[in-house]
Amino acid sequence: MRHRTLGRTGIQVSPYGLGALMFATSMGNAPEDSIRIIHKALDAGINLVDTADAYADSEDIVGRALEGRRDDVVLATKFGRPVGRDPNHQGASRRWIVTAVENSLRRLRTDHIDLYQLHRPDPRTDIEETLAALTDLINSGKIRAIGASGTPAADIVEARWIAERRGLARFHTEQPAYSILNRGVEREILPAIQRLGMGTLVWGPLGQGLLTGRVRRNQDNDLRRAGLAQHLNDERRLDTVEKLIPLAAEAGLPMTHLAMAFTIAHPGVTSALIGVRTMDHLDSLLAGLDVTLTDDILDRIDEVVPPGTDIGTLDQAYQPPALTDPNLRRRPLLARNAA
Repeated sequence: MRHRTLGRTGIQVSPYGLGALMFATSMGNAPEDSIRIIHKALDAGINLVDTADAYADSEDIVGRALEGRRDDVVLATKFGRPVGRDPNHQGASRRWIVTAVENSLRRLRTDHIDLYQLHRPDPRTDIEETLAALTDLINSGKIRAIGASGTPAADIVEARWIAERRGLARFHTEQPAYSILNRGVEREILPAIQRLGMGTLVWGPLGQGLLTGRVRRNQDNDLRRAGLAQHLNDERRLDTVEKLIPLAAEAGLPMTHLAMAFTIAHPGVTSALIGVRTMDHLDSLLAGLDVTLTDDILDRIDEVVPPGTDIGTLDQAYQPPALTDPNLRRRPLLARNAA
């Protein structure tokens, strides 16, 4: 397996990384089954494992799986999303970061984390506060590199500016959602990442299940019936999948191979995170590791989903406050009346 350099860290990672959300026991797997899947991925050449403190007991399972193999793995985890009900057990404050990292180190059964990432932006905390705390953790040897996830392009640039102005560690990586169905990051985020020399770990390369071809228009499906994911019932996304299925067939590829090969073909993408729950899922994706799409196929994908375009929104995608809080988009009523 050919490896890629993670930004300017010098760390070499596989083009597929193993996302560990599905290994939480709450997702339906027994820990022993998840550990076997992790071992199979490592044996196949995947050397990047990405988890988070918010993924229930995923960190603990990953830590158990890596015992005796820790030095061969680039271990990434994330902090920042709520962990419990305490309002201070979340976010990007120094107070929480120094606690969160110790908790992750204990669960992962390791003395250092290769890539420690802010799971979602925290508008309540000054980015200088966050970077200063993470810089101290790098200096202490507890973490090797830092990154973020779901960050708007303007915030990526601001974080770099603050880091350089204050002499702090800079974010080495960004983790956005990216797939054939979600290409919005091609407009500003991936170009910004490339210009700044950062690495990119992308999540959702299979459109959180839609690009497997198993969810079809007018077709009964357990996931759709249960209403577990709104994006699986998005008619726009389903229409697009129906256009991609014959394209994959003409190329002689399973839908999953088309989707994964598209994602890692972008020069700004370092590694695509696969979230598998069964050995069969892993085997089917590993079979497509060497697939390379021709320019003709990529051009035809562009015709179905134009570059820089999102078809619907992933359920777990980060929405900045400017979109979720109407008060940030509207002048106060009195000011409007005065105008």
